[in-house]
Amino acid sequence: MSGVSEMGLNVELGYVIHHKGLPGATGTQLVHPTGPGERWSFDVIGAALQVHKQVGPGLLESAYDACLCRELTLRAIPYQRQVPLPLKYRGISIDCGYRLDLLVGHLVVVELKSVAKVLPIHRAQVMTYLKLLKVRLGLIINFNVTALHQGVYRIAQD
Repeated sequence: MSGVSEMGLNVELGYVIHHKGLPGATGTQLVHPTGPGERWSFDVIGAALQVHKQVGPGLLESAYDACLCRELTLRAIPYQRQVPLPLKYRGISIDCGYRLDLLVGHLVVVELKSVAKVLPIHRAQVMTYLKLLKVRLGLIINFNVTALHQGVYRIAQD
């Protein structure tokens, strides 16, 4: 089930998906973070903006991963890179090779992309990561855009 909330956000299956590049959105809006996860997501987006400003679009995802990790380190933002994500099935843990790009402050899943378009499967991937980790907040950051605010997607589990 999907729809549009009172605030104009897309809502799908108990998750809120927000994209500042939606039609009708006016520029980048400064949002004051209210909780620790919100603070980390705010800081990650700031770091990603700096990376995009420095190197621009068109590189491989691995390049943006390395650059963003360097920027997070310079800003003293705690993160884990390539975090293994075991799948639990019928009481056992199955190592399927799933890895999160970044886990920031143990509270925010960050999935990096360098693609022409973020697809519904990319959103579903992050929603699944949130559910498996029991984490509330995720970001998809697609660096393959001319203005980074068009490539930032916030996904929050209700």
